[in-house]
Amino acid sequence: MKRKRENKPSNFYQFYPTIAAVVAVRSGNKTNAMAVAWHVGLSFDPPLFGILVALKRYTHDLIMEAKEFSVNFLPYEKINIIAGCGRTGGKQLDKFKTFNIKTEKPVKISSPVLKDAYASYECKLKDHYRVGDHTLFVGEIVQVHYSPRAFDKNGIPNLKNIIPALYLGADRYLKAKPVEINIIGRDKVEELFLKK
Repeated sequence: MKRKRENKPSNFYQFYPTIAAVVAVRSGNKTNAMAVAWHVGLSFDPPLFGILVALKRYTHDLIMEAKEFSVNFLPYEKINIIAGCGRTGGKQLDKFKTFNIKTEKPVKISSPVLKDAYASYECKLKDHYRVGDHTLFVGEIVQVHYSPRAFDKNGIPNLKNIIPALYLGADRYLKAKPVEINIIGRDKVEELFLKK
């Protein structure tokens, strides 16, 4: 396969697809929801989750004020909400009304939790770091909401009951249909590569 080289890419989507999420935040009477593709689990103990938000985003300011946020994982059937939250500004419109986003009462924070999410994290801001043109917000997960149907006994998404919304970059979404799932554990790796 012929490979192309770029010294400084203007856009790089080579690490996609990734599960799209919606971050919701409330500071006083201001509320917003924003789609994020750049997010990551950071620690089990304590349970830390990171999201990256561009400095110019309204959500950025609200998280700095509120010191909390929720992270919500919506199924593929709700990609219109995800796309709407990603392509509109919270200063200009109320996304919850515009996109008919249903919420449920959070348990330990004041920022909304999305009712249509198959999993949500309530996060209290633990730290934040400037990373280029984004801020990495590190949230400590203080409450988890999830649909038991969406996960198997090991906590792995059950793709028979839920289809995550995968983001490919540049406003493109992928529907993950389980054609083939392979489980390659340590014993299989040893059998294939390490045993002589």
